[in-house]
Amino acid sequence: MAVVSALRITARPARGFVAMGLVFGSFAALLPVLKAQIGADDATFGLALLGSPAGLILTLWLAPLFDRRLAALSLPVSAAFLGATMVLTGFTAGPVAFFVAMVLVGASSGTLDIISNARVADMEAAHRAPLMNANHGMFSVAYALSAVATGAAREAGFGPVAIFACVAVLVWLLAFGMRIAPAEDAEVRTPGLPPPGMPGLAVLLCGGIVLIAFFVEAVVESWSALHVERTLQGGAAEGAFGPAILGLTMAAGRFSGQIAAGRFGDTAIITTGSVMACLGAGLAAAAQSPWAAYLGFGLMGLGMSVVGPMALALVGRIVPPSRRTAAVARVNVMGFGAFLLAPVVMGQISDAYGLRTAFAVVGAMALIAPLLAYWLGRPRAGEPA
Repeated sequence: MAVVSALRITARPARGFVAMGLVFGSFAALLPVLKAQIGADDATFGLALLGSPAGLILTLWLAPLFDRRLAALSLPVSAAFLGATMVLTGFTAGPVAFFVAMVLVGASSGTLDIISNARVADMEAAHRAPLMNANHGMFSVAYALSAVATGAAREAGFGPVAIFACVAVLVWLLAFGMRIAPAEDAEVRTPGLPPPGMPGLAVLLCGGIVLIAFFVEAVVESWSALHVERTLQGGAAEGAFGPAILGLTMAAGRFSGQIAAGRFGDTAIITTGSVMACLGAGLAAAAQSPWAAYLGFGLMGLGMSVVGPMALALVGRIVPPSRRTAAVARVNVMGFGAFLLAPVVMGQISDAYGLRTAFAVVGAMALIAPLLAYWLGRPRAGEPA
């Protein structure tokens, strides 16, 4: 299905992806400022960032409950909370306060993420068409634009509170158009997939693939600006361009993946993307200038762009509507583990060996996804999960 048609069908949940992109693009570009503001070294800052995955883990229980209780209002309410918690982050002045603020950000963003994905999965089942990549592409576009705008605002002298306040206003405006109810519990199943239920192996493997994809994404989001500004001696705008490159290339990859979905095998696409991400990480590790690092970040984003959305779309087709939010929550929470691992892995390796070595390790980890995709192909062929 064409990108425009897919976005027309999913206009309401697509706003949720745009809201998340605006928030995290700004956050990534402000990380060097926030790190200095709370007075933390690499290892301490990595630990402080664990607040976000701690909040994300809560959404395994929070998101399905939130969705059941609020139904059509669950998307706009979770978006409103996300905007408010990001403003709070700008006021933090120490590692502990930053950690607490990140817990709130993680809980609100994770709830919005899970429900947005579940709504798109509902629509994929109803229309029997791939829609997930186009929506994740909107996240990437918003992320890139927000990162660039934030870099320009930093250069103009604006601080985190003012920037996050502007982003929050945009998110609140988007929330007004997000109201959409979950699908009714009608059995819609794609031929060739396992019987309805909660197939444990398929959920586990999809979650593992999303984990690897989110890990690579989290590394570039949180550490690319630091790599450019500290390792390669770039300025604030040059640092912000690192996460912006990630957003732009992931948008290009996801919009292309929207067109390619159904034309090529899942395993082939995941393998190709993972190899590209591995090469990109190696290039970023060896870069001697910001432009070489940008190319590496771009390959990482382009390569991993479709991996996570494909796995989320798969699990959405495997389970019936009544279990869809819960299944997406399980896969997403496994993927959210990346935001728990990335700060620890990058912070500790960077503190001991430098960011170049840390990016090289990330490249090697990207190659785990094709192995999981190959294994996932077996239960999808009709074997019991």
